[in-house]
Amino acid sequence: MPAASAPDSAPPAVVSVDGCAGGGELCAGLRHTVPLHASGGSGPVPVLTGTPFTLDPKTSGPVELTLRTGGALADVTVTDRRGRRIAGTVGTDRTRWTSTAPLPAGGRYAARLLVERTGTEGSRRALARLDFRIAGVPAGDRLTVSFGPGDGGTYGVGRPVTAELSHPVPADDLRARRAVERALDVRAEPHVEGSWHWVGPTTLHYRPRGYWPARATVRVHSGLDGTRITGGLYGGPSRPLAFTTGARIEAVTDVAAHRMRVYRDGRLLRTLPVTTGKAGYRTRGGTKVVLGKEPVVRMRGDSIGIDRGSDDFYDLKVRWATRVTWSGEYLHAAPWSLDAQGSEDVSHGCTGMSTEDAAWLFRTVREGDLVRVVNGHGEPMPPFGNGFGDWNL
Repeated sequence: MPAASAPDSAPPAVVSVDGCAGGGELCAGLRHTVPLHASGGSGPVPVLTGTPFTLDPKTSGPVELTLRTGGALADVTVTDRRGRRIAGTVGTDRTRWTSTAPLPAGGRYAARLLVERTGTEGSRRALARLDFRIAGVPAGDRLTVSFGPGDGGTYGVGRPVTAELSHPVPADDLRARRAVERALDVRAEPHVEGSWHWVGPTTLHYRPRGYWPARATVRVHSGLDGTRITGGLYGGPSRPLAFTTGARIEAVTDVAAHRMRVYRDGRLLRTLPVTTGKAGYRTRGGTKVVLGKEPVVRMRGDSIGIDRGSDDFYDLKVRWATRVTWSGEYLHAAPWSLDAQGSEDVSHGCTGMSTEDAAWLFRTVREGDLVRVVNGHGEPMPPFGNGFGDWNL
């Protein structure tokens, strides 16, 4: 609608403010022209107010506040409902303020514009007050994030951060994926550099360039709430995550030597005689991460494709089992293979050891600790899909 003028008695009131989400051509149909009217005030600067308005969030881009009827912006302050200042800049012609970034859907804002107008009688100023909001979006159109591992726990230095999204973001929508990555914030103390990797349309993993520091604090949160991601999809609120890391525990199995060496913070704790996968069942090589521990687990040959009639079939209750893949690779007690431990490979892919050593290892490691297999002939551990092989990228 056309801008309305204020009475001549208050020249700066001849100002209207236009707010739009998106800027430029994206503002078509979303433009709000708000006349300002004198609302009193006993001070030397007249106070002007405009009727509160709502902007449609379904256009991406910053918010602009533009003077339409003369004058210049001497100062602009825009705050959210908590009083936090919104970053923005005034254009070189001093008639337009633009937020640095898009404002989240569902937010409420207060704009205070100090308007200056120069005439024959010199310069005069007025303070314009505007309240506006960005409309919310339906709950079904909100993307939320669930982070892992569990909040408040202590984990090994190899545990990646996981982010599970409530809505898929396709691989060909690079702009949307970049927006998600930028909004998922991971901070560690001590500081380390790291990055997100898309495992699938709804899953991301974050890992540092190296491992996490020992005894570090890691905090993760999503800044997606109210932010347009793509199309009609907006970010929703997500629960933040905080966890700590323990000592750097690393179990290194040398397949050729039939030995596992376990280190804490670089110091050798114990060397264990072991047996790994025999021909046809070679233990995967590379770096794995402890996924969990089970005091007793039932292992069956048909779980890895061995027919019941085969001489290789087995059905055992195994003690002190430390899991390293979802497909069933463990470090565990194997009292039936004591004669082979330290000298030959006889297992179906797991790493077997004495009951005493398996119990000690079970007590020593935690979820997220590192398990490396070197000098073997097995297939490499994949980065994703069968545990946390992220360190093999």
